[in-house]
Amino acid sequence: MPEADRPQELPARLLTDPEMLHACRVRDFARVFRLVKTRAGIYPSMIARRCELTPSRVGEVIAGRRQLLHMDVVERIADGLRIPGHMLGLARRSWETPQALVVTEREAPQEPDPEKQTPASLPGPDVDSILAMATRTSLSTATLEAFRSSIEDYWRRDDQHGGEALRPAIVGQLRYVVGLLKENRPSSIQNGLYGIAAELARLTGWTYFDARQYNQARAYFAEALQLAKESDDRQFMANVLACMSLQATYQDKPADSLALVTAAQDQARSALGTTPRVLSMLSMREAFAHATLGNRDSTHRAIGEAHRHFEQIGASDPDPSWVNYFDEPKLIVDTGIAHGRLGEAATAEPLIADALRREDRTNQRGRAFHAFWLARTQLDQGKLDQACDTATQALEPASAVASERVSGHLREFYDQLAPHRQEPVALAFEARLRELLPPVSGSLHP
Repeated sequence: MPEADRPQELPARLLTDPEMLHACRVRDFARVFRLVKTRAGIYPSMIARRCELTPSRVGEVIAGRRQLLHMDVVERIADGLRIPGHMLGLARRSWETPQALVVTEREAPQEPDPEKQTPASLPGPDVDSILAMATRTSLSTATLEAFRSSIEDYWRRDDQHGGEALRPAIVGQLRYVVGLLKENRPSSIQNGLYGIAAELARLTGWTYFDARQYNQARAYFAEALQLAKESDDRQFMANVLACMSLQATYQDKPADSLALVTAAQDQARSALGTTPRVLSMLSMREAFAHATLGNRDSTHRAIGEAHRHFEQIGASDPDPSWVNYFDEPKLIVDTGIAHGRLGEAATAEPLIADALRREDRTNQRGRAFHAFWLARTQLDQGKLDQACDTATQALEPASAVASERVSGHLREFYDQLAPHRQEPVALAFEARLRELLPPVSGSLHP
């Protein structure tokens, strides 16, 4: 691209401004566009042209009447405005690597002139393209299995440590696989790539959901849904919709949660070969939605359906790998949590306690999350000493995993202790909470 045609760079002072950094991090494009206009002199019509958007759409975004969530649009904004990828949660953009090498005809070697030597730099985008062509190989089923194996490893490390540190690698691999989809390949390989990309997008959405960054999570879940739709993988579409349903319960949108999980069940029933384990997991998510709405009879019915489907699981069922986590302890603990959400603490407590005893000790987030729910059901029954002891036990695994969702739950438990703040067990829990889970910025909680 000729130098005159390259988009102008944003001023360094804007790219390092805390307001711009925060706006990019949360993808608040109304604020990004306003800052670009006032600080860099790039007006809405220019923003529209550079980002391949219509001027009316840019105007609606600035006015707060429209959000930009699709990843293709986010990437066009990054490239059009020259916002480095990491600021928007994207992989490194190709233009971030400065052009340094130009291929010319070979000439006779000459002694270098020290005064004319230029400093060494990184390879430019043209070299990146050449290297990409040189390393491109035909994909095989073994390559797809390698991708799937890396995804399983991401999930395992997410359970142990949280997804915050993993996210850049996951997003980078997602963008790489999406790039592979642009080439013509046999349908079996192409569908496999769509499935891998969908799972990477869902995993990215999950890491944002676990960090309670809900707008970003929803954008990636939506991308995962679209990728799964491309290969007509209705079971996986149901899985993504179930994730979005769970997020809606956290956002205090129980009606949305129920609508999403109902859509997930519709997708699963319309798919060929949907397994009992998948149907059981979806019924349990339905139970969560009903419990959040306070629908006692519907919650109990959905719990019964979850157990009925689970009893039908056979040893040779072709379960998709993403649902293997839903084993018997998970069914039991989710049953307890559904009862706990409904306010049936006495029924919930022994179920959660039993599942917690069988919890894989490497799953730090699961142990902390389920211990919180056990403590909550104990507190609801007036068992203050037990509740504080259980919540204290949850703090150590919670501190070992980067999960604002779990940390937030434990701070909520502290809020629920308000009537008992001066009791010795409550004071001991508070001291340990302050030690292991320092307050987040701007929080009033300990």
